[in-house]
Amino acid sequence: MTVAGNLPKHLEVAARTGVLGARARDDMPYRMVATEVDLTATTTTFVDLGGMPIPTRNARQVETMIEKGKTVEPEDWYLTLNISKNAINDDQTGSLLRQFRGVLPAFQRHINSHAFTVLNAGDAATYGLGLTGSNLFANNQIYTGAKYQTAQDNLNSLALSLDNFNSVWVAARQFRDDQGNFYNNPFNLLVTSIALNQVGFNIAGNPNAYDTANQELNPYRGTQHLAVPEFDSTAWVLIADSDAAGAKPLYVAIRQRPQLNGAPWFDPQAGDGGMWYFPYHARYVIGYGDNLLATMGNS
Repeated sequence: MTVAGNLPKHLEVAARTGVLGARARDDMPYRMVATEVDLTATTTTFVDLGGMPIPTRNARQVETMIEKGKTVEPEDWYLTLNISKNAINDDQTGSLLRQFRGVLPAFQRHINSHAFTVLNAGDAATYGLGLTGSNLFANNQIYTGAKYQTAQDNLNSLALSLDNFNSVWVAARQFRDDQGNFYNNPFNLLVTSIALNQVGFNIAGNPNAYDTANQELNPYRGTQHLAVPEFDSTAWVLIADSDAAGAKPLYVAIRQRPQLNGAPWFDPQAGDGGMWYFPYHARYVIGYGDNLLATMGNS
């Protein structure tokens, strides 16, 4: 039962506008691996025209760009907060106002955690297909309808080391688009589990090869490194942080940013003077984009 008159007006306003007044963080790590897109309809088709055809000396030859599409539908996400009437009456420091302004960061933290969970899984059955029509990571990536029909491999089972990093990097730099052009993407972001943080840090930051005594130079110094708790302990992924068009291997498609989903409601029998409930709702989905913007070193 809603008893709006019992809720102080400043808290009702804060509950409704807190997410609007909250400052969205621009430094969330998921932005390094996912492109954020605002959806304008319930169902949206992302269209990709693939690579540019290769020029020839034949003036009469006509080439075709290969259109690929992926249908995207947002998912519903909910967060309901409860605050006792006694806590509202006893709040002397404005902490409840600060709590309401924490709703947007809570949704951002969820997007961040969910993005790296999706990246770690690479699982089409759970999270959908990538642009090639396959799992994000697979041994036989071929773009549907592509002119270039040679299978490409972005799934490895190699423990993280400088030598294995080199093997995966060399292979990734030879990925081709659907026309057969080399992508030439930089593959400059290493994402590892927390357990692999020390090895990843040395690969990305040590000026010399950390695993030998001959002081040979480390060509991968300067690679960005990110260690995340969502990854399995042995997992590491190498990512083209951004291709020429700004694409990334994941997308975060947002149809509705967090907002209060209806009026707050009150349960007078919940104890502690009764309990107020504030239901929040957002609509977004995280999925796989171009498979060959990422390669898994190990799961």
